[in-house]
Amino acid sequence: MKNQIRKQLILKRKNLTWSEVIEKSSIIKNKLFKLNDFKQASTILFYVSYNNEVYTHEMIKELLTSKKIVVVPIADKKNRSLILSKIKNWNNLSVGSYNILEPKKEIIKEVNIESIDLMIVPGVGFDENGRRIGHGKGYYDKLLKNSKHATSIGISFECQIVKRIPTQNHDIPVDKIVTEKRVIYCKKI
Repeated sequence: MKNQIRKQLILKRKNLTWSEVIEKSSIIKNKLFKLNDFKQASTILFYVSYNNEVYTHEMIKELLTSKKIVVVPIADKKNRSLILSKIKNWNNLSVGSYNILEPKKEIIKEVNIESIDLMIVPGVGFDENGRRIGHGKGYYDKLLKNSKHATSIGISFECQIVKRIPTQNHDIPVDKIVTEKRVIYCKKI
């Protein structure tokens, strides 16, 4: 069931034109940057988008010119976990695991999960209760589980919001979701 939902949602996202992705991502950025959680956070973990996800490159570049500390993930395929690294410059990134931009090995500045105030989380899809479906590798579920105090916000196109995502015990929901149409304050169930 999850695989079927995942395939349908990836296809929906893939069918968005690049101009739709950019336009909708800009609206999402404006909504996200206005949230109190965002304004009050000093250390923010941002995923680096790829493959028609909500485009985070401009968001990260803008944040790098602010006083906020920007952290991005590095996929540790062996342990199926994410290593978190601070970045100071967009040019510190190069193509890494899964063809996603990651900090270059020589500039990695590891950050402990406890120092993160806000996590911007990707997803193939979400439901209104914050349940998410990713690519099925569990990287972000582990991260969300290990985070004790950070607020988690999923950013997603409205077409990726579904009625219900089936979950298992290891699936961790996000606190809020921002789409181009709305901000969803997730009910913990």
